Amino acid sequence: MSKTFLSKKWVAALAATAAFAAFPTQAQTVLKMGHVLAKGSHYDVGANVFCDTLDKNTQGRYKCQVYPASALGGEREEIEAVQIGTQDLVITSTGPVGNFVPEMKIVDVPFLFRDYDHARKVLDGKIGQDMLAKFSNHGLVALAWSENGFRHMTNNKRPIVSASDASGLKMRTMENKVHMEGYRSFGIQPTPMAFPEVFGALQQGVVDGQENPIPVILASKFSQVQKHLSLTGHVYSPALIITSPRIMNKLSDADKKAFMDAATKSVAATRKKVNDDEANGIAQLEREGMQVVKKVNSTSFSDALKGPYANYAKEFGADKLAAIQAVK
Repeated sequence: MSKTFLSKKWVAALAATAAFAAFPTQAQTVLKMGHVLAKGSHYDVGANVFCDTLDKNTQGRYKCQVYPASALGGEREEIEAVQIGTQDLVITSTGPVGNFVPEMKIVDVPFLFRDYDHARKVLDGKIGQDMLAKFSNHGLVALAWSENGFRHMTNNKRPIVSASDASGLKMRTMENKVHMEGYRSFGIQPTPMAFPEVFGALQQGVVDGQENPIPVILASKFSQVQKHLSLTGHVYSPALIITSPRIMNKLSDADKKAFMDAATKSVAATRKKVNDDEANGIAQLEREGMQVVKKVNSTSFSDALKGPYANYAKEFGADKLAAIQAVK
């Protein structure tokens, strides 16, 4: 083999190396995504679909690790962590969100939404999308509305058929003044508590009961520590997929689209899981020993809310409440 051939070979190799160095592959970024519910819950299903879709859409340049079951803290702590940049993503109920974005409190008004179809149309439509845009003023980015479901009451004292049956019960609630004001009108003693503490508090009798959607009651195994379930459906509880400007501002337009597409697919998967849990969960909870009141006196609850509703109208605007209720 001649020296001329060798020199040409080395020149070609060096040129290829230089070309490769000029176009380096982008480093992989690993994101932390947390939520408070158990592995396998509707939040967890949505989180994993988000992460799988983002991985696929960015050819593995963005991956995320899911931390379920309050591994990164309670919902308020996780939102704070996203806001200050020590956590990248969170799926959270709206319960604590009003402490960060006050305009969000309106969605927690009792009996505001008629059913799942109504709630999803509001949140997916102009009203809901305009609300998501408000997060940017508070150091957060809301990628999409996800879902918890309609909240129902559980307790260890007695069946709840009418609002008066709830009177005197000490119930765990979220740190949410809109919820708490409504529950006081039923005679409930609201006891704010972070979600990771709830199971133990019910088990030890610190509180008599709690209120959450069927998917949360299932995922949290509250049937082990609660006897009575009443299908009050008193509040529709949305959820949110939240990240931070620190993440979004450094993305290309294509990667921003990848994040939004991942959020959209996450929401669809979460809602499907909520639908499945709603369809099958009550029978499962009955098999696990809960006594279920399937038909409550809804009028007694709405009548009790007349005072709080006047306050909600003053705080949020009667026109805004009416606009939500008018969506068909």
